[in-house]
Amino acid sequence: MVSNWQIEAVDTAGNVGWDTSIAKIGGQPAISYRDATNADLKYARYDGTSWQIETIDTTGSVGWYTSLAEINGQPAISYYDATQDDLKYARYNGTNWQIEAVDTTGNVGEYTSLAEINGQPAISYYDATNSNLKYARHNGTSWQIEAVDTTGNVGNDTSLAEIGGQPAISYYDATNDDLKVARYDGTSWQIEAVDSANVGVYSSLAEIGVQPAISYYDASNGNLKVARYDGTTWQIEAVDAAGNVQG
Repeated sequence: MVSNWQIEAVDTAGNVGWDTSIAKIGGQPAISYRDATNADLKYARYDGTSWQIETIDTTGSVGWYTSLAEINGQPAISYYDATQDDLKYARYNGTNWQIEAVDTTGNVGEYTSLAEINGQPAISYYDATNSNLKYARHNGTSWQIEAVDTTGNVGNDTSLAEIGGQPAISYYDATNDDLKVARYDGTSWQIEAVDSANVGVYSSLAEIGVQPAISYYDASNGNLKVARYDGTTWQIEAVDAAGNVQG
């Protein structure tokens, strides 16, 4: 049993550690992040003894808004290419990293969130050109892309998870200052406002038990809040109200 937090510097080579994402890869911790000194995407994985660090993408200003996940047993990272304004995806195939542009239509790819949905990689992200929430899912052959929410300026701070076997996304509605969630029901996306009045940035969605739960920032009160669906309605509470606390 761990009695306290053990803290260590993983990478100290320059201004590193922006837009981090952590996941368990092959049973060990791993981190994707941006190297701001060199404008690169980097990846650190613990091998059981030490951290192994590598640079994944160096083509322009890359590595913004990283999201790391284990996809079919291998590490994969979604991220934003600020030079090309594209959503990109890097996946390790067991030998080397394969990199591709997923969406190149306009300025797309900020606020990415990567997850394995029904055995395939999927990414939620923001379309800055159209101010929309978008979703890309690989069908085993190619990426299928759709706009999930187009009502107002929506799609900042996305978080994607598989809830009840289907994709769900929490995100911020900047037009109304609301926390929103979109859930796919097998046929179409069902969208609802979970909490209103200047709330919803820095959201993180997960399946707790068999129901969705979202942590997020309440900017009106400077609080950390959590919303949990009980099967009928969303139950909302302030978790930390001790000052201005945010992600």
